[in-house]
Amino acid sequence: MTTNQPCAVLIRHGETTWSASGRHTGRRTDLPLTPRGENQAGALASRLAGQHFALVMCSPLTRARRTAELAGLDQVTLDPDLEEWDYGDFEGLTTEEIRAKIPGWTIWEGPWPGGETIDEVAQRADRVVARVRALATGETAALVGHGHMLRVVAARWLGAPPQMGRQLILETGTLSDVGWEHETSAIQHWNA
Repeated sequence: MTTNQPCAVLIRHGETTWSASGRHTGRRTDLPLTPRGENQAGALASRLAGQHFALVMCSPLTRARRTAELAGLDQVTLDPDLEEWDYGDFEGLTTEEIRAKIPGWTIWEGPWPGGETIDEVAQRADRVVARVRALATGETAALVGHGHMLRVVAARWLGAPPQMGRQLILETGTLSDVGWEHETSAIQHWNA
């Protein structure tokens, strides 16, 4: 991969009780990290040590801010564009519970009663991608956020429809790198 263009490290927050149980935890619920989530976030510090970030953007939600802190990131800019999807009426429900009401439902296809559409989430992701791409040549950003949102950010980084995020599984407490292969946007590492 070439690094002559701006790139980004995507950092998913550590585990919460709802992420561990498969509950949709969006913008409306501000949960803390579990002890396991704190350990996951702390383990990121050694993996990020020595890296210089020209920009560190973080969701304002507690689970993301605590992850950034434990990972040793400083000069953090809180950015609501990195908040998780607003799941509306499905906040706190598992996919199975939602499918009991709407068979075959996925977050990627909807519907999203009372919440954000995928196009609205993609608009936020596009603003995040634009901020990273506005960095100087060779600079790197760190983006601390949430599972579905970072999956949409990655899809939009690639110039793909936001629905492509369904193909990018992202565990809690992981790092992913997006950058370039010559002039083509690319994923260098995913879910590491």
